[in-house]
Amino acid sequence: NSLMDLHDKILLRKRALIETVNDELKSVCYIEHTRHRSIDGFASNLIAGLITYNLLPKKPSLNIDIIDKSRLIA
Repeated sequence: NSLMDLHDKILLRKRALIETVNDELKSVCYIEHTRHRSIDGFASNLIAGLITYNLLPKKPSLNIDIIDKSRLIA
């Protein structure tokens, strides 16, 4: 057993939500496409998918608030 960072523990708890976002990006926004003929085609497909995702009305969020202990003043 090894100690995990706080950030890693929080993301591990939120894994289902992260997988949901990845699934939406692949299925709804059509980001996953394996046969691009050029790097420009890949980049334009990726950017178009991300823009489409940003225009979706309901997006899940992680709501992570991590306090950086080095910035705290005692």
